[in-house]
Amino acid sequence: MNVIIATDCGSTTTKAILIEKKDGVYRQTFRGESPTTVEAPFEDVTRGVLNAFAEVEELSGRKILDGEKIITPARGNVGVDIYVSTSSAGGGLQMMVAGAVKTMTAESAQRAALGAGAIVMDVIASNDQRLPHEKIDRIRHLRPDMILLSGGTDGGTVTHVVELAEYISAANPRPRLGMTFQLPVIYAGNKEVREKVKEILGQKAALNITENIRPTLERENLFPARQEIQKLFLEHVMAQAPGYKKLMSWTGAPIMPTPGAVGLIMQTIAKKGNMNVVGVDIGGATTDVFSVYGEIFNRTVSANLGMSYSISNVLAEAGLENILRWVPFDIDESDLRNRIKNKMIRPTTIPQTLKELKIEQAICREALRVSFDQHKSLAVGLKGVQRERDISEAFKQDAEGETLVDMLTLDLLVGSGGVLSHAPRRSQAMLMMIDAFQPEGITRIAVDSIFMMPHLGVLSTVNEQAATEVFEKDCLIHLGTCVSLVKGSAGKPGEKCISYKITMPDGKKIEDALSYGELHVLPLGVDHTAEIEVLPAKNFDVGAGKGKPITKKVSGGVVGVVIDTRGKPITLAKDKAMRVGQLQRWAKAIDAYPE
Repeated sequence: MNVIIATDCGSTTTKAILIEKKDGVYRQTFRGESPTTVEAPFEDVTRGVLNAFAEVEELSGRKILDGEKIITPARGNVGVDIYVSTSSAGGGLQMMVAGAVKTMTAESAQRAALGAGAIVMDVIASNDQRLPHEKIDRIRHLRPDMILLSGGTDGGTVTHVVELAEYISAANPRPRLGMTFQLPVIYAGNKEVREKVKEILGQKAALNITENIRPTLERENLFPARQEIQKLFLEHVMAQAPGYKKLMSWTGAPIMPTPGAVGLIMQTIAKKGNMNVVGVDIGGATTDVFSVYGEIFNRTVSANLGMSYSISNVLAEAGLENILRWVPFDIDESDLRNRIKNKMIRPTTIPQTLKELKIEQAICREALRVSFDQHKSLAVGLKGVQRERDISEAFKQDAEGETLVDMLTLDLLVGSGGVLSHAPRRSQAMLMMIDAFQPEGITRIAVDSIFMMPHLGVLSTVNEQAATEVFEKDCLIHLGTCVSLVKGSAGKPGEKCISYKITMPDGKKIEDALSYGELHVLPLGVDHTAEIEVLPAKNFDVGAGKGKPITKKVSGGVVGVVIDTRGKPITLAKDKAMRVGQLQRWAKAIDAYPE
């Protein structure tokens, strides 16, 4: 296939991209946008899709539509070979999950649902401290798109699983869309309870049985449940949404939930490059965080943390003090509160002055930080597993269920969403991500140029080569590499911290030393690499141990190589004037704001 068109039907905008093979390489050539038309007065998602196609036609000069039909296959400058799409229109995929033990099977079920691209509305567990009638009431009133029921290892508990099935039966829940349909329930628990679950729920719900997500305590098996969720998303949720039946007949691959597709491209890229990857998509209402470590993929959605509709929740979750610490000028607390509330009631406004931009970017840092903390708390090793522990783990007492997200072994950090992708300067996006995620050691940082990742995720299911080539050449904008101190490296401002030597692509060598608490940028262009040797002072660590040098190849980008000696976590001065001075120095070092 040489010509591909893909859309992402978002909650407000439908984005279309045209991908063509040029000189043997796939490139994104044109794109179009249109308001999504799933709501009244149109109530037909295909209207917005056709409008986005029309814009691509106009820009590219390629005829894609014959009336309201996609011309396929491509012949010369007419038609396309395949059309693929993702969707989060109408609120995306909303689910409830249930499991026997909150920190074990219920947590595994939550990971399965989140990885499939769902928003998890609630987690019901036998030991969640709620009374039976409260659980039944909750299931009845939430009206999810589907329920994932898990519980018990194979041959394990029966009573708890039966109890959960009875709660669902008693609630007799109705689906959010399609009033005449039964609510889909996926059973992915103890295989010995399947018949009993069929007996209880067979008449009350559209029951689908798949493999146990936790067949043994030592093993998690999330893939079959995720596949079942995405299949039912198409059959039950999408099929009921206005115009989706017609849209499904146009596509050459199943429509995927937008976050599920983003997760897929992350996994594809991580596997292809043999990398550990963390990605974030910060929107107006929600923030999604994805991580791929080895073979393990995790996604979390902070459904109450965003930059417009949910901006007041960022204030509530992070606290005013934490937002204020990133504002690089003196501002009254009540003034900051009012500005945040104004953004919430006028969510489509964008900053008009440099001060407003700096405030928005301070809030962004905290939204990202809190979302990432939530992600790390769910992306953990399996709980309940019996294993030997060495003496240091016994003292630490936290080895079980420890987060899988290790910043020291992270290779690539990708940011997406308006506040990062459309920041007026790329250096602002880089600074926000370094401040929020606080990478350690050596980490590449990039942003998604126009939120193309969903399109490429669904495309990777039919043409992996096209998806990865466009991802690397057109989607990602490499900002550069961050060389940073490791957690636990603390010093005094002005104390000698590291010395470094970098050999540039032209063979030129640059040597320098930095004190503790500084940011320093070395210009190194996109597609260029250099070798850096970093020697930390005896109390500091850049990844090899205290006082031990490292030599690594670093990649350039739009910003370059950023050397960060601010310690982890970043310590800001308590005194207001000193803190403002610190922030202004760091912003100037990375050339974040115009003079």
